[in-house]
Amino acid sequence: MPEGRQIQHHGEAIVLRTWPFHEADLLVSLFTRNQGKVKGVARHAMKSRKRFGGALEPATQVRAHYTERPRQDLVRLDQFEILWSPLTAPVETLRLAALQLVTEVLEEAMPDQAPEDNIYRLAVTVLTSLNSGSPSSPKVGSQASVTGQQIYLPITYFCLWMNRLMGWMPELGHCAACGLDLRGQTVYWSPTADGVTCSDDRRPNSRALIAASVAESHRIARTPLADLLVEAWPPTRSADLRAFAIATLERHLERRLRSATALST
Repeated sequence: MPEGRQIQHHGEAIVLRTWPFHEADLLVSLFTRNQGKVKGVARHAMKSRKRFGGALEPATQVRAHYTERPRQDLVRLDQFEILWSPLTAPVETLRLAALQLVTEVLEEAMPDQAPEDNIYRLAVTVLTSLNSGSPSSPKVGSQASVTGQQIYLPITYFCLWMNRLMGWMPELGHCAACGLDLRGQTVYWSPTADGVTCSDDRRPNSRALIAASVAESHRIARTPLADLLVEAWPPTRSADLRAFAIATLERHLERRLRSATALST
């Protein structure tokens, strides 16, 4: 940024997290579409809701207006306009955990000021799919409404695609130890090692990923989420695939995802 010059930014963003900051301010972490992750200060946000209202709720998609200042790591948050809010549907326990998982992964995985449009669009697609309703409810925009149980498809979709976009998704068709062709077979993965193996080369504490779940991962990679949402997805469906995707994220992030605990089956 040029010396002594303030730069104003206006664009889409997802609110990831907020913290109390000074007496009445909030520190806010945003994943912006144009600048990647930025942190800023919302002045007097704990006392006055005039400029921000409910727009500081984590997982809210906003149009953010903020100012970058010389020699300051934190931007000044000027105003938010809500584009989509998680509060448009009841925030049930499982739905809250799913929303938190998306924001937690983005907060931990994304470096500061590194725009990733594909990841931004993935996050918006998944967050806005996490609505309440019945499997037969009318679609909301291009997304089908989902029940509390059906948060498992969007979360599985998000975790698999995050691994893919971050370059962390292992190749599932061959044994990482001996090179055996594993297509159409059960494979084994370890939470502490790369790749998958055949039965003979299983590592200590390995877990199975059945052939049907491997096939499901390939289907998710080539099918829009909106098309998959017309199907019922109870918590038992591809639970091993979801566990694998979350564990892969955790290994590369080098930390446990707190929000994933409520989603385990």
